[in-house]
Amino acid sequence: MIFRQLFDPQSSTYTYLLGDAASGEALLIDPVFEQARRDLALLRELGLRPVATLDTHVHADHVTGAWLIKAATGSQILLSEAAGAANADRLLRHGDTVRFGARHLEVRATPGHTNGCLSYVLDDHAMAFTGDALLIRGCGRTDFQQGSPAQLFQSVQQQLLLSLPASCLLYPAHDYRGLTVTSVAEEKRYNPRLGGDANEADFAGYMNHLGLPHPKLMDLAVPANLRCGRPDDGADAAPAAPGWAPVTLSFSGIWEIQAQALAEALAADAAQEIQLVDVREPQEFETGLGHIPGARLLPLAQLAAGAGQGVDKTRPVVTICRSGARSAQASVLLTKAGFSQVANLAGGMLRWRAEALPFEQGDS
Repeated sequence: MIFRQLFDPQSSTYTYLLGDAASGEALLIDPVFEQARRDLALLRELGLRPVATLDTHVHADHVTGAWLIKAATGSQILLSEAAGAANADRLLRHGDTVRFGARHLEVRATPGHTNGCLSYVLDDHAMAFTGDALLIRGCGRTDFQQGSPAQLFQSVQQQLLLSLPASCLLYPAHDYRGLTVTSVAEEKRYNPRLGGDANEADFAGYMNHLGLPHPKLMDLAVPANLRCGRPDDGADAAPAAPGWAPVTLSFSGIWEIQAQALAEALAADAAQEIQLVDVREPQEFETGLGHIPGARLLPLAQLAAGAGQGVDKTRPVVTICRSGARSAQASVLLTKAGFSQVANLAGGMLRWRAEALPFEQGDS
């Protein structure tokens, strides 16, 4: 099984990717709207196809990326029937299963933070995704969205702490301190709200006196999440890629263009808008692998010192080097300097030459 834990620093939200390597089917748990491109890039690089997104509940601090992922890939949107949300493809109940390839998740209702909270337990009970019902040494608040201390206490005890093996790893929807994972054994012993000898009365007393302000984005996030992240104008569009060339975003956050795609874009670029910036050293540019016709030599050290001085910010830029490594850094430097249309040539001149595309040697 393929497993990745992803993080959104703005909302301190964890998104989880689970994939079955044999079938290529995958699930995303709690995707974030602003991170949809990142998640899609990772799926593409790992060769996975998302069959569904699962939200653990109607979040109040961020908008789900479920609708954007569906628009881009055709994946289904799954969440609790009790959430009362529109636009879901499948409404889940306690005891349901969600399959991806040969693996599956068990659906467990864990209301109390909200009445539509679900936790998802892997088929072998080695890990569980607890949403906000159970956090690392904490739990979700119970003072809005149908919250109930009594209900949350019973949910966590019965569906998680008392019914899963002590070794089961627990992955929450959020953590505000950078902690990433806990276990049933740890939370039973050390959770100050739910662990040790705490009973329902102890827990209710704790939760009823938290005195927390409401989440800043609550008025935006809750209505949007009740639409499963679909924009309120009804738009169905997936995240749009830049239109100047067929570029894709890598998981590392760099826009890339493939060699053949660049060759086709250059052939169609009658106005010669695309700027080719080769960041190798002069001897590499002039000999060996040579360079792409029309490319301008601007060694990386020189580019870094001048922050792209002499390169037109109003026109697209493709950065080039031997393998795509130095030029990836060049694309980052140009983006930081305010260039908005930058892509790295994936694989560099090695890929360009391997595909038998035109090149020149000597000083151009």
